[in-house]
Amino acid sequence: MADLESDIIKATVRGFSRVLILWLISQKPMSGYSVKKELKRLTGQNFHSGVVYPLLYDLEEKELITGQWMQKGRKRIKYYSITEEGTKLLDFLRKISEMPIKEILEGFIS
Repeated sequence: MADLESDIIKATVRGFSRVLILWLISQKPMSGYSVKKELKRLTGQNFHSGVVYPLLYDLEEKELITGQWMQKGRKRIKYYSITEEGTKLLDFLRKISEMPIKEILEGFIS
């Protein structure tokens, strides 16, 4: 049973991962590594680079975030920022969460 529970938790978190990443980046520009660390902190789930970076690339390709390379010492690090389209999408998702499903989720969580 523990494996089934773990699988369900992982699938749920992964289902929300794009939205979580978009929300994180809306708070402040972040590197992929920082996104990965914050996802772990927020969800308790370890997100591998092979999961996080393709999601970042997808969000960037869809113009919901934009990346800018910056030099930090000898390293070049790409920092991601939310775009106007990304902000609009987050606002839309917030409105959806205010719909009756919010009551269902609140009942489910409590």
